[in-house]
Order: sequence, then C-alpha cells, then structure tokens
Amino acid sequence: MKITRQKHAKKHLGFFRNNFGVREPYQILLDGTFCQAALRGRIQLREQLPRYLMGETQLCTTRCVLKELETLGKDLYGAKLIAQKCQVRNCPHFKNAVSGSDCLLSMVEEGNPHHYFVASQDQNLSMKVKKKPGVPLMFIIQNTIVLDKPSPKTIAFVKAVESGQLVSVYEKQSIKQLKEEQGLVKNPEQRRKKHKKISGPNPLSCLKKKKKAQDTKPSASEKKRKRKRIRNRSTSKVLSEKQNAEG
Repeated sequence: MKITRQKHAKKHLGFFRNNFGVREPYQILLDGTFCQAALRGRIQLREQLPRYLMGETQLCTTRCVLKELETLGKDLYGAKLIAQKCQVRNCPHFKNAVSGSDCLLSMVEEGNPHHYFVASQDQNLSMKVKKKPGVPLMFIIQNTIVLDKPSPKTIAFVKAVESGQLVSVYEKQSIKQLKEEQGLVKNPEQRRKKHKKISGPNPLSCLKKKKKAQDTKPSASEKKRKRKRIRNRSTSKVLSEKQNAEG
C-alpha cells in the first residue's frame, strides 16, 4: 500500500514539475487543521514528508495561521506548537490579520510563483485551491499523508498551454530570464543605476559670483563723473592765478 502511494505521489510530482516548475525543496504551507490532524495521527511531518515526496521539504506557515491558532485556545495548543516550528513566510496581512484559510489562499495567487504546496484538512479551502491551476494540494486521511492528483482546472490549463492558447507562469519566467541573459531586456537594477548621475556645480551659482565681482569695479558713468570733477578743479586754479597776476 505504501509503495502504491509513493508511485502516485511520484507521478503527480512529475506532472507539477514538468508543467509548473515545481522543484526541491518543496515548500509546504501548513494550516492549523493539518497540524491538528498530524498530531492526532502521531505523524512526524519532518521525517515522513521527505520520505513520501522522495525529496527535500520545507515546512512553512504564515503569521495569520499562528495568530488564528493562538485565538482558538487550549484545544489547539499542540497544533500551535507544530506550526511554531515551521518557517514563517511573509503574507500581505501585516496590519490586519485574516483567517488561516484566506491567508494561505492569498499566498498562491497569480499563478503560485513560489511553487507552494497547500496542506489542509479544510474542505472549503481545498475546493478553492483546486480552482487555481498549478497548486499541489495535500491532506491527511486514515493517519497517512496524501498528495492529491492534479485538479480538473489544472489539467485544463495545461492542455490550453500545450495547444498554444495560454502561456504558463513558469514559461513566462523562463522566457524573461532568457531575454535578460541575451541582453534583449535590461535588468531593472541596471536601469536604476544608469539614472543616477553625479551632480556637478550649479552653473547659475558661478554666474552670481561673477556678477558680484563686476559690481565691485567702478562703472563707466562713475569714471566720467570723476574725470569731470578733476577738470573743474584744474580750471578753477588757472582762473585764480590769472586774477592774482592782474591784481
């Protein structure tokens, strides 16, 4: 039974790997219901998940999930301890926390670019996750971990991509990366660096200094006035000398 489960998991993983770029380490987002089911089934997630998926895994959660478990009280204290040992991923709900299911759903928006797995026992959340293509779903049944098969929405999306009707997020990322490597698309960081220029001295400030220097020199009109005054003094002296000689 265990061998057949691993075969199914390997098949499903190959599907997500080839069509959506899912890779190791597999990032698995846990909610409170999954942690509680693992506690009741005495499942050691850190040991059994890598064996089941046959690869390296990272157990993750969000602040909203932790806050929700804290508010639920003593009944989910064990589940809270399991969640606290997981890596906390940043969610967009910094100021106002939301429910754990809404938070995990927001983490796989826009084509699930971080390739998260969603692990939950919440049926409502599972139905919403299945409507989003490219999101692997996990749950616990009869004290065993199960990776769900690709949803009909996911299969329809892959068929549309193969027929050329759509382009997957994984393909968009690979195309963008190839264009950046070939220099067809400039890296936004390089654009920012080019916009930064070393500012030199302001030319207007230099002109102001020159004007001040010119203001200290006497103007042409002032020179003419001085010359006129000097001439008047010389003529008055000549007239006084003539008057003295006549007298």
